This record gives sequence, C-alpha cells and structure tokens, in this order.
Amino acid sequence: MGLASFRGGIHPYDGKELSKDKLVKEVLPKGELVYPLSQHIGAPAKPIVGVGDRVLAGQIIGEAQGFISANVVASVSGTVKAIEKRLVVSGNKETVIVVENDGLYETVPAIGQQRDYTKLSKEEIRNIVKEAGLVGMGGAGFPTHVKITPKDDSKIEYVIVNGAECEPYLTSDYRMMLEETEKIIKGLKVELSLFENATGIIAVEDNKPEAIKKLQEFVQSEERIKLQVLKTKYPQGAERQLIYACTGRKINSSMLPADVGVVVNNIDTSISIYMAVCESTPLMRRIITVTGDAIKDPRNFNVKTGTNYRELVEEAGGFITKAEKIISGGPMMGLALFSLDVPVTKTSSALLCMTKDEVAKYEPTACIRCGRCVKACPCKLIPQKMYECANNFDNEGFVKLNGMECYECGCCTFVCPARLRLTQAFKQTRRSILDSKKK
Repeated sequence: MGLASFRGGIHPYDGKELSKDKLVKEVLPKGELVYPLSQHIGAPAKPIVGVGDRVLAGQIIGEAQGFISANVVASVSGTVKAIEKRLVVSGNKETVIVVENDGLYETVPAIGQQRDYTKLSKEEIRNIVKEAGLVGMGGAGFPTHVKITPKDDSKIEYVIVNGAECEPYLTSDYRMMLEETEKIIKGLKVELSLFENATGIIAVEDNKPEAIKKLQEFVQSEERIKLQVLKTKYPQGAERQLIYACTGRKINSSMLPADVGVVVNNIDTSISIYMAVCESTPLMRRIITVTGDAIKDPRNFNVKTGTNYRELVEEAGGFITKAEKIISGGPMMGLALFSLDVPVTKTSSALLCMTKDEVAKYEPTACIRCGRCVKACPCKLIPQKMYECANNFDNEGFVKLNGMECYECGCCTFVCPARLRLTQAFKQTRRSILDSKKK
C-alpha cells in the first residue's frame, strides 16, 4: 500500500490541528432559513412553493430543471416567508426561498424509513439520489445523479471516494471518516451496485493516520473496496490529480472522469448517498469547519442547509478579536466574504476567520522569471506566460497556452516571490472566455 501522488503541488501550513480533534456538534438554526435555487452546477431549480405555504423538513421546495440540475429540499418545517433575490456566498444576489422556522422540525412521512439497496434496481437508486437533491459536496456541486449515470455502466472500473481533504484548515471530512465510517463504506457499496465491473477506492492523505487505521479495519473484509494512501500535498484532492494518483489515468478539462472509467465522489457525498438510499433522507445538512485564529472555539458543526453563517460564528464562541479576513471555504480556493449574512448551501465546507489578511499586506512586484510557478503547477502549465496574456487581454494567446486547463488551485500564487495575483488574473480571463463563448 504505497503512497500515491502527482507531479507539482505545494505544502502550505495546514492549520488542521485547530479543529481536527473535536467531535462534530449538531447546531439547530435560530433564525429564518434561506435556500438559494442554484446550489449546484447547471440550471437553477424552480420554486414549487409559494409565499405563505407551510413546508416540512425533507420536502422538495425547488424542482430541478433539466438533466443537469438538482432539487432543493427544506431542512426545517415552517412557513415560506419570501421568494426573492438575496446575497449568497459568491457575492451575487440570487433567487432564494426564505422559510420562517417554526422550531417543530416536522418531517415528510417517509423520512428515516429503512431501505435495502440490494433489492432496488439501478434506475430506482438513481431516481432516489436525484429526488434527494444530492450534489458533489467537495466544492463543485455537480449533480450526483448525473455523475452516477454514465453512458455505459460496464465501462466504469473505479469508484473513488475522495478523502484527501488537502485544502488547509478543513477537517469536516476527517471527522466524518472517524465518526461515520460505516456510512461511508455503505454509501460506496451502494455506488458499486451500479457498476458491476468497478473496484471501490477510498483515497486518504497520509497526514490522517487515525482515519486510515479506522477505514482499514472496515475495508479489510470487503472484496471490492481498497484503501489508497496518498502523499500529503496540495492539491492532492483535485479530481484530475486524485484520478492520476489512484489509477494512473489522465483527464483534461474537456473530459469527465467517466471517460477514463472512473466515478469520483467526496466523503460526505458518499454518506449522503447512503442516507438517501438506505435511510430515505434527502440532503438537508452540511458538516462545516468553522476555524481560524480569530475564532474562539474552532470545530466542526452539523448544520441545516439554509442556516446563516453568522450563527456558525456564534456557535464557535464568537471572535477572539476582529477578523480581518473571512473566507467561505479554505484559504487556497475559498471565496472571501464581505458579509456573514449569507446562507449555508450544499457546497459549503468551511468558514475561515483570520485576524490578519496576509495577502493584502504584500504589493506585487515585477516577475523575475524564477520558474517556481511552473514547477508548482499540477496541470503542467506556464503561469508566467498565461499571466502576460491575461494582463494584455489576449484571450486567444491564453487559450493557446492551455490556460483553460487551469482550475484555479492557487499553487502558482502561493509560491510566487513577486506576489503576483496569478490565480485572480486567470479566474477573470477564464470567465471572460467562457462568457464570450456563451454569447
């Protein structure tokens, strides 16, 4: 069981010791719940409730529109207060459904009903996953029912559960590997029932020895599941790097993992598949890491989707001192927030609160052609040349340099001695190119 890895990458301070050893704490919302209709890649859901309607926990309130879309499910019982535009994590205003929590937490009748997945057809399993509103919970939010419905089931050879959790400070998946081990395995077995020729792989970085030990105990009796220990390095958990480390197969931005016979899901997605299929429970909760040196009691919380971020800070004891930088997600790929009045969604993973904004204190200088960005890039790109194109609004040149293969991991910016805002420039350029294609 050797260590698997990839070329490139970096080793930032991981900050995981702040929250990794504390049990997950369940938190019930105090105020209203806000459910954006777009919590996934693809078409936004369509509201199927109206203002004044009473809803139950587990009830579909936003219906998927098209194949690549996902249902939105109420996480509490209460009354629909509004359907309007509100601020979300991205900084944009999007259509949301606002539910006034009645504190009763009444559920739809079937919630919690036990089911034997071995007695369900493939179509039934996929429909259950679709109805439950499952999406990839590692950050991208790709609808899970689409991911587990490739063109040919027989060509899927690997189903990988991504337990790398390489993003600094995040420990929610780690806690789940320790506290919900059996559900992870059972969720993977549900997936394997869809792909008769596949082997299950649970991939974990070697900085998580306790999780590795516990998972190994569970998989040793499983004929179709194995544990793959990965070298600790960022971005080991990125889909392309993970697939290469585990299978030796390569994909690019124009491909899906299924094109090389692979399906990849996050740890919490695997748990959610088990809960949906075997416990009749749709996606209504997230495990979120609330951490950083500005937080009094960093830890992981089990929270209802739609909960206000400000309530999470309160549950973590509040701020020790003023937070100069607040990020939804991790420091490498998260989104900086200017307001805590945004809702937890299916793709929320962490709330990172720092006393100092380390990035703001550095002023960019001229590139010295040191090549560190090239060495660090996990996609084997040339960030220095891409940056020149981005600065000159040379979209054609950016594309010729394979700039669209960049997935904005931040490795180049991290190692740049000139403190150039490389990732930010690439993000803007890629967005500009994609927007022009749509037009």
